[in-house]
Amino acid sequence: MKFWILALAAMPAALGDSWPAPQIREVFSQSREFFVRVNPGTSIGDTVGFGKSPKGPYANAEFYRRQPDRSYRLTATVVLQNPVAPVEFFVTNGGVLITLDNWHNNGYGKVVVFYGTNGDPIRSYTLADLFNPDEVRAFSHSVSSIAWRQSLKAYVRSGDETFYITGNQPGAGFVFEVNTGAYQYCEHRTGGFLCRDSNTDRKWKPYRDPEAK
Repeated sequence: MKFWILALAAMPAALGDSWPAPQIREVFSQSREFFVRVNPGTSIGDTVGFGKSPKGPYANAEFYRRQPDRSYRLTATVVLQNPVAPVEFFVTNGGVLITLDNWHNNGYGKVVVFYGTNGDPIRSYTLADLFNPDEVRAFSHSVSSIAWRQSLKAYVRSGDETFYITGNQPGAGFVFEVNTGAYQYCEHRTGGFLCRDSNTDRKWKPYRDPEAK
């Protein structure tokens, strides 16, 4: 499975609290049909640990699509759910934007967000939507970040219909359907490799590949 990513701010090797300043970045879909430019926001006061800092506009994203003459046309500009910037973001061949985590606040706020080709949010998740409180407490915590996933190990799967996030436990991870945001969280448990598709109705079932025909 191939992946393509461009981090807005490189995640620290050990979850410390020294982060590079966010920058304007672009990510292309593998087909080069779409690209998205993310412009950082200035609302540092809305990040955990910086409550006394100034607040301002959130990050925004510009959506572009390739035209017949090979130029790119701006198709949408939207405000993201990130006070400063996502840690990583991805663009599918269908033009869906996926953002992960928040600058200087890995694990806080909206940790996974899907946006349609017109910029409208499809679905978003906080850690509380994905894990129970005991599971969140068990993750490694720094002053302002939570290590809920393996850094720089998320990707759009080769069929372009699903998105994978590697969990922080061996063999664990999320498979999201990019057009709906629905997910399966899977791990090795007694009985085999099992998955749940909810954090409230936590029934563990065999893995079902959404891209299987």
